[in-house]
Amino acid sequence: MANEGTHTSTIETERNFGEVKIADEVVAIIAGLAASEVKGVASMAGNVTRDLIEKLGVKSLSKGVKILVEENDVRVAMNINMCYGYSVPETCTQVQDKVKTAIETMTGLNVTEVNIKIASVIMDNAK
Repeated sequence: MANEGTHTSTIETERNFGEVKIADEVVAIIAGLAASEVKGVASMAGNVTRDLIEKLGVKSLSKGVKILVEENDVRVAMNINMCYGYSVPETCTQVQDKVKTAIETMTGLNVTEVNIKIASVIMDNAK
């Protein structure tokens, strides 16, 4: 069960066999994971690098991601660190598409916005 202070969204399933609730933290983790899969994204800002994710746990991926859920609509705001040498507009478009698709596919919620703030540029030789 979710904590009383944790905001959740109720989604409808094909079979009305019970209630399904998704915590905003879960939606934020989905967004963070999707963004980190895009080439050119070094890490989530205010977050650890991918190498440390296994040690600290998946929950750290939600840092740098803010979720606002109203009804079944989701607005996402995220801070990312980019790798030097990648196009900011192209990379951000890919992040927006990937985050929107991941959240909509996994939760059934409708993503209306994915706003991105580039927090820093990281030198990454493995381009």
